Amino acid sequence: MKLALVVTMLLVAAHAWAQPEVYVVRIDGAIGPVTARFIEESIEKAQEEGAVCLVIEVDTPGGLDTSMRAIIQDILASTVPVVLYVSPSGARCASAGVFIAMSADVVGMAPGTSIGAAHPVTIGGSEVDEETMEKLVNDSASYIKSLAAKRGRNQEWAEKAVRESETATADEALELGVIDVIANDLNEFLEQIDGMSVDELEGGKINTADAVVRRIEMGFRYKLLGVLSNPNVAYLLLILGFYGLFFELSNPGSIFPGVVGAIFLVLAFFSFQMLPINYAGVLLILLAIAFFLAEIWVTSGGMLTVGGVIALFLGSLMLIESPGPFLRISFKVIIPSVVATAAFFILIVGAGLKAQRRKVLTGKEGLIGEKGHATTDIDGTGQAFIHGELWTVASSEKIAEGEQIEVISIDGLTPRVRKLDSEKES
Repeated sequence: MKLALVVTMLLVAAHAWAQPEVYVVRIDGAIGPVTARFIEESIEKAQEEGAVCLVIEVDTPGGLDTSMRAIIQDILASTVPVVLYVSPSGARCASAGVFIAMSADVVGMAPGTSIGAAHPVTIGGSEVDEETMEKLVNDSASYIKSLAAKRGRNQEWAEKAVRESETATADEALELGVIDVIANDLNEFLEQIDGMSVDELEGGKINTADAVVRRIEMGFRYKLLGVLSNPNVAYLLLILGFYGLFFELSNPGSIFPGVVGAIFLVLAFFSFQMLPINYAGVLLILLAIAFFLAEIWVTSGGMLTVGGVIALFLGSLMLIESPGPFLRISFKVIIPSVVATAAFFILIVGAGLKAQRRKVLTGKEGLIGEKGHATTDIDGTGQAFIHGELWTVASSEKIAEGEQIEVISIDGLTPRVRKLDSEKES
């Protein structure tokens, strides 16, 4: 009994003497579903392992509204303080990043960084009527003001960041009460926020002075998801998947093209789950493939080809409904893909199918159309020299020995022939 009590006391003492830990994650680039899931898991890990706080280092141009709101909800629900640090020098915290900053317990910036420009962007950058845009702006302004009010930040500036795309340097943001500290690096940032009171600690203070910094890096799974969530990668997977399935369908039994194509298509549609997809774009791409295939079989004077190129180009542009250019498919990917696809279906596939239509040159069918000469008189049947061989032939007309003949059909193993100067058909 005494031994158990001693062990318990030692464990409590060890826990008390344990050096506190600060967990650090980084948002570098556009904010999307992968980022939201990574932040969610990082917050859960920090809570489970009793971290002093979770630091989110940020350099972002913005991102998806749904992912931004998911991150904010996780931050507000966290029992561990979540602080945000815009770094390194030259970094920015724009658009969706501003909303996330307003939700954080503490916000710091490195010198030479900026924050702001949170005006909502319509899906795909498309034009909307004034009333709809006003609703979007009012909703965003109300949301960011509520976040700023909860954390005691400058609500007026936050609203201007949404309505007027207001921005601020690190010094300006500190003066305006948008952020809490300016720090040259992470260590200095942790020193400056040491002792600050936060809501999650119920009046307590963050103890970061002697904390051990522990970085949480994205594992292979998140890195793979990050690659797949790249719109350019998703687009190429879609195009290559169609190629693979087409090769399999045009050459049944090849297996490899079909397997690879199916894998690419599955990965492409998995990527689309993490991206704002416009399925009208997908249908236009499918329509383009149909046009290219039809051009091979239908004489359209090139109109189907033109239609296919236009449909593929427009479908590629419409495929990703992006609120910013960082989530759109690059023209450097679209243009080569459209040109290569059009060339593939019109030149390569067309040549392959035309080759399949060519006259058979081997076997008995290969004799049809061949020319030769009669080696005997042919009256019903006779002998003829055709294609370097002596054949027993049949004809409905009389043909004299030595006359030129042409094979017009095959009856079993007997070629049927006619005189070359004859206009009659058998």
